[in-house]
Amino acid sequence: MMNKCVASLPAAVSGIRDGAVILIGGFGNAGIPVELIDALIDQGAKDLTAVTNNAGSGRTDIAKLLATGRVRKIVCSYPRSAGSVVFEELYGAGKIELELVPQGTLSERMRAAGAGIGGFFTPTAAGTKLAEGKEVRRINGRDYVLEAPLKGDVALIKAETADRWGNLTFRLAARNFAPTMAMAASLTVVQARKIVDLGAIAPEHVVTPGVFVDRIVEVSNPAPAGRA
Repeated sequence: MMNKCVASLPAAVSGIRDGAVILIGGFGNAGIPVELIDALIDQGAKDLTAVTNNAGSGRTDIAKLLATGRVRKIVCSYPRSAGSVVFEELYGAGKIELELVPQGTLSERMRAAGAGIGGFFTPTAAGTKLAEGKEVRRINGRDYVLEAPLKGDVALIKAETADRWGNLTFRLAARNFAPTMAMAASLTVVQARKIVDLGAIAPEHVVTPGVFVDRIVEVSNPAPAGRA
């Protein structure tokens, strides 16, 4: 009987190695897997590369992970969103690297990794500093930048419901990056508000199929992201 559910948050993040590339779901504060991030902090992996939409708010969640000093590099679209005090402190002190990636490009780079695509050309960032060092081609009179796939060792994502096979649904904007990250990671770890029986999720309502999910832990009352 296939069952991807694990009994605890520590079990969900066990084995994550030093130096791993961690894809962390979330869109603003929606969909950030707060409890999985806290479990990763407790687990102790270091020298991490964090790939996420923004660099956290306040001193919790993603910002709390950065504050541990165990994130070597962050790849994100909005490093200086409202309340990103921890990132600004670390970056100003030269204690963290930043790779700035436009939001649509970030999503497509992960999708390319999940789909097995070797790269893609986009007009986004052409003619800017973000295109420096990258191949640029002129196609139909317009410059396009070659972007590489962005694969993760681990994805940490937050779902609304899951079954034991790993089929997932999401709540509102929480699904923004999560399905793509699940495809792009070698190990996908999910915290779900509710684990339901097989068949309880109608096939047409499944957003991420279980083939992309490895571990599920139920967190029935998840903490809001960005809390004080």
